[in-house]
Amino acid sequence: MSVRKNPPPSTTLPTRKITKPVRYLYQLLAIISLALAVAGFILPGLPCTEFVLLAAWFASRSSPSLHRWIMCHRLFGPLLKNWQQGILPRRAKWAATLAMSVTALMMVICVTHKPSVVISICCMAAVLVWLWRRPEKLPAPPA
Repeated sequence: MSVRKNPPPSTTLPTRKITKPVRYLYQLLAIISLALAVAGFILPGLPCTEFVLLAAWFASRSSPSLHRWIMCHRLFGPLLKNWQQGILPRRAKWAATLAMSVTALMMVICVTHKPSVVISICCMAAVLVWLWRRPEKLPAPPA
């Protein structure tokens, strides 16, 4: 009786080959996303986390060295590792709450089209509810 070492061809997952132009496009999008993430640290209203996630995704498909750099970065790495584990630290929740509150206040003061302000603040409130419901630590393993 023989033992198969490889699964039959019908059960193997096809691997998509990324062409060079697409890889270069992904690298460019990773760098742009990373630049926007850095700007998001400074500018209220510009998200940071989403751009870090995008940069990591694009880098993982285009440049292993850039992806490794992002994952090992002292600011971005912990954020991405926490996201992969499905946790969101309390400090990140408070930072998001503060950033969205400042943005909402600036919109109320500066924007004259009030319906768009109300819609934007409702969206931010919904995101904050979702954020605060995320776990802050990994659940303890069952004893």
